[in-house]
Amino acid sequence: MITALIFDFDGLILDTETAEIRTWQRIYTEYGHPFPHDEFIKTVGGYGISNFDAAIYLDRITSGSLNADSLRLRFRNESGDEIRRSPILPGVTKIISEAKRKHMKLAVASSSSHEWVDTHLTRLGLYQQFDRIICREDVPAGRTKPKPDLYLKALEQLAVRADEALVFEDSPNGVEAANIAGIAVVVAPNPTTSRLPFKGNYLKVKSLADLSLADMLQHFEAMKKRV
Repeated sequence: MITALIFDFDGLILDTETAEIRTWQRIYTEYGHPFPHDEFIKTVGGYGISNFDAAIYLDRITSGSLNADSLRLRFRNESGDEIRRSPILPGVTKIISEAKRKHMKLAVASSSSHEWVDTHLTRLGLYQQFDRIICREDVPAGRTKPKPDLYLKALEQLAVRADEALVFEDSPNGVEAANIAGIAVVVAPNPTTSRLPFKGNYLKVKSLADLSLADMLQHFEAMKKRV
């Protein structure tokens, strides 16, 4: 029986990824170059697919006329402003409310830092809703998604088995991490990650608002019975 829910953060609770892409697109346009969208999205959801650096790339294609560190600072300031205006993605609060009524355990498992995740969860009024928040500082260096360590740490801290948990993700790296950890996963891609190829086992929805938590739990419990 599923008794715990584990949420990704970036792109799943808050669509930080689309805001980041729009910011880079504005900066690239200002300097007369198209933004390499397809290369950038390979970096979404953790590490392991690409080491593309948008600031270094723009500096290089402008013949070193720009400063990569200055570009990163501008990007962080402008994207940060947009992200702070962004709402919680559809369906998230409803699922949390349903889970609370069922007395389920709740966690966040993110490849981002505690400073980033905790700050935004607090701003959104969600921080106190979760029993545990696991971020990149809580696992060894290089062991964020698609490695399973964040999800394994979440299971440990929630004191549940893999078959007692359900993960909510938006990226291929996150799905891979959940699959390796042996946890069932629901995928709700955002406009950015919907362009990435997904592999593995998962239930895909357009939005977390599409299905009730009860319907999702019923789906996975039925799958267990067929195995």
